[in-house]
Amino acid sequence: MSTLEALAERLDVAQLSRTAIPSLGDGLGIGDAYAVQSAVLARRTARGERLTGVKLGFTSKAKMAQMGVSEVILGRLTDAMRSDDGADVVLSRFIHPRIEPEIAFRLSRDIESDDPTDIESCVDAVAPALEIIDSRYRDFRFTHVDVVADNTSAAGYVIGAWHPVQDLTNRAVRLLSGRTELVGSTAAILGAPVRALHALRGVCRDHRIPLRAGQIVLAGAVTAAVPFTRGVTTCDVAGLGMVTVRGV
Repeated sequence: MSTLEALAERLDVAQLSRTAIPSLGDGLGIGDAYAVQSAVLARRTARGERLTGVKLGFTSKAKMAQMGVSEVILGRLTDAMRSDDGADVVLSRFIHPRIEPEIAFRLSRDIESDDPTDIESCVDAVAPALEIIDSRYRDFRFTHVDVVADNTSAAGYVIGAWHPVQDLTNRAVRLLSGRTELVGSTAAILGAPVRALHALRGVCRDHRIPLRAGQIVLAGAVTAAVPFTRGVTTCDVAGLGMVTVRGV
């Protein structure tokens, strides 16, 4: 087994056993991290999961500065990670889950990694969304390379009602989770969520990741993540409506 395959096995076992692990350590480059991520996803698809989209991380300039990076990162979504709007989600599936409000885009056509087509023309709908994140590392502490290898902490997602494509610049967003309320703006996503789509194309080109018709793109968090605990969490996006999930 290669070093990268061994690291993928560590992360896969950590998720399956819900046991946090230490950092992967020094010596890995960003290309290696995406290779580990792909190897983890290959294990999961071999068990029957189906890829349903991608998610972006580090779409906040403050988070980029904190991590010392200048570009967004990408993780993959699968059907096993999706919950219906209003559904119950069993918290024991995770290690130390958190939840955050997002904007979702739906792709209308396939896009190969080297396709020159403008990605905005390949989106046919938008929706409010919630993402559940769950780092497989102890205490949610990781490096840039660690988090990419760990599929950018992706653990679950919920999509609200789809709406026609529209300008989502500077829409008010409210996250309510138990007694915690956070208010933000879609401008937190690289200034406007549509910019996340263009950043996504750059990552897909660099790491030769194709996108498929019907897949979902989670553009990045609007507010800080909060602990995902028992009870209802709601994301309300001005003009798009609400999406809700219940931790049980």
